[in-house]
Order: sequence, then structure tokens, then C-alpha cells
Amino acid sequence: MLVMTAALLLLAFVMPLATDMYLPAFPQMTGDLHTDASGVQLTLTSFLIGMGLGQLILGPLSDRYGRRIPILVGSAVCAVVAGACALTPSLGWLVVLRFLQGFSGAAGVVIGRAVISDVATGEKATKLLGVLMSLLAVAPAVAPVAGGVVIEAADWRAVFWVLSAASLLALVGAVFAVPESLPRERRQTGGARATIRAVRGVLSDRTYLGYTLCFGMALAVLFCYLGGASFLFQNLLGLSVAQTSAAFASVGAVSVISGLVITRLIGRFTPRSLLHTGLWTMLAPSAALCALALTDLLFLPLILGLLYLAFIGISLVAINATALALERVPHAAGTGSALLGTAQSILSALVTPLVGLGGDHTALPMFAGMALSAALAFLTLSLTRAASASVSASRI
Repeated sequence: MLVMTAALLLLAFVMPLATDMYLPAFPQMTGDLHTDASGVQLTLTSFLIGMGLGQLILGPLSDRYGRRIPILVGSAVCAVVAGACALTPSLGWLVVLRFLQGFSGAAGVVIGRAVISDVATGEKATKLLGVLMSLLAVAPAVAPVAGGVVIEAADWRAVFWVLSAASLLALVGAVFAVPESLPRERRQTGGARATIRAVRGVLSDRTYLGYTLCFGMALAVLFCYLGGASFLFQNLLGLSVAQTSAAFASVGAVSVISGLVITRLIGRFTPRSLLHTGLWTMLAPSAALCALALTDLLFLPLILGLLYLAFIGISLVAINATALALERVPHAAGTGSALLGTAQSILSALVTPLVGLGGDHTALPMFAGMALSAALAFLTLSLTRAASASVSASRI
């Protein structure tokens, strides 16, 4: 189990690396690709859309054909496309290639969650998901630092050669350490119609939908930050590329530590109570950051402190909303995981380009997007109230 979990971590780790590693290069890319902040952010948006659609398609396919083949094929394609990104001649080509990178790399993310649901249930599954997501939170800490080193030593294109190598390494890990976890007798049959029925069945579960949308809006808070943080740190606060990487790393480190602490709380507190705590911990500092942007009180220590709190909230919401959502659909774990990831990717893709609409010398769109996304996460959780009430009644 330990070796398999490590291999699944490596597979899933490629996607946050592909998301975060090139962020410190955004200002550099605007000049090299003859575009503006919104143009560069479009490469992140296309990646997220690709990842969302990839999860939506590959997750149900894994319910029908098994987990192993989609993981291997997706990782191989992701490695090739990452290399092509390094050679892209224009912004347009980079947008297209980033879509393909997200689509193919989604296999490691969505099917990894499904594999965990195949081999574990209940509290064990929640803890495994918590460990996996906590360790994945290392990426926001490591990726910008590594990206900053690569960018200063070479340029932003070299980042994609590194990502290609990471995808190949993940492929090797999957070949040797990820067995087929879905027996033939548990696979869905009936072709495309059965897949559509499975998707409809999962989406008809109102409680699953509520937890999924709550998860998606929490990750939208994260991607508002990712889309605008480089411009905040460099253009508004005057940090260098190396200092920007360090700022990204410090926020990522908080995610790692908080995620590991959260896994220790599982079993002592209910996932739903931890989820509610996370929502408040995410919303309050996001609203405070929005107020700071309105008053132009942009002091680095204060901003970082509020971001740390917001990221603790994001960790609480992401871990517990994921576990609660997948707990509702054990009969279609691949489809449930796919829709969970698709919601996250699409919602994040929608908010990312909006962060750049105000230009690259204002933090207000970024912080306003964070606060609005956090507030919407609260609203989506209302879909789960009926189930919560019925659970409480059953315990009386």
C-alpha cells in the first residue's frame, strides 16, 4: 500500500507542478510572447479546462476499462506534450498545447483518487486522501522555487523540459507500482449510454453535488491567488523572481503543514465540522485581503499572514469535501472523482483570466475573486443540508 500510494502521489504531483512551476515567469512571458497579463493567464486557463475535460472523460472510462491503461497512456502523452510546450513558437500554440497537457495529465489525478476509493473506505479512505492531498500541497512550495531557479539559469521554456522529465518519471512509477485495482466484475458495461447513465446518477445525488461544488469553489480561491500572485509580488510589492518564488514557497509550506495536521484531526472531529471550520477560515482572510486592496494597504507581512490563514481554510475544505463527496458514490468512484475534478478545473479556469482584467498593477480583482469564491463555497454547501439532517435524525 505504501509503495502504491507513493506512485499515485508522483502521478498526481505532475499536475500541480505544471500549474505552479512557471508562475514566476509570467512577467517574463508577457514580453517574450508579445502579450499581456490576461494573455499569459490564458495558458493557465486552457490547462485547467483541459484538465477538467480530461477528468470528465478519463474518469468514467476508467470505470469501464480499468484504472491502469488510462494512467499509463495519459502519463506518456503528457510527457510528450510538455516537451512540445518548450518548443512552442507563439502564445496561440502554447494555449493549445497546455490544454492537451492538462487533458492527458488528468489521468494521474482523477484515477489516483479512484484507486484509493477502490482499495479503502470510510475513515481509512479519508486519511489516505488527506495524506495524498497534504503531500500534494508540497507542490505550491517546491514548484515556484524550482521554477525560479530554472528560469534564472535558463528561461521559462526550460521549465517545460523539466515537466516532461517529471511526467516520464511518473510513468515509470505507474508501470512498476500501480496495479489494476478495479476487477473486471466491478467494471461498468454497456458503452457510452452506460457511462452517461453513470454520470447522471452521480449528478442526481444532491448531497454529492453540494460537496463537489463546495470543493470546486474552494479551489477557485486558490487559483485566483495563483493567477495574480506573481504580478502582486513583483509589480506591486517590488520582489525579484527569487523573492517571488520564496513567497510562493512560504504559502505552499503552510498548505503542507496544515494538511498534515488535518489528517491527525480526522476521527476526532467529523468531516462536516472540519469542513465548516475551513469555510470560515477561508472566507474571513479573503475578505480582509479584499479590504486591503481597496485601501491600498499592501504590506507584505500582513498579506502573507492573511494568505496563510486562507490556505489553512482551503486545505480543510478540500480534504473533507473530497472525502464526503466520494463517500456518496462508492459504486462509481471513477465517475465521482472525474466530476469532482472537473468542477474544480472548470470553476478555476473561469476565475483565472478574470484576475487579469484590471491589468497587472492592481491586486483588487485577485482578492475580490478569492472572497467571492469563498462566499459561493458557503452557498453550495446548502445543497447538503437535507442529508446532514437525515444523518442526525438517524442517530437519535
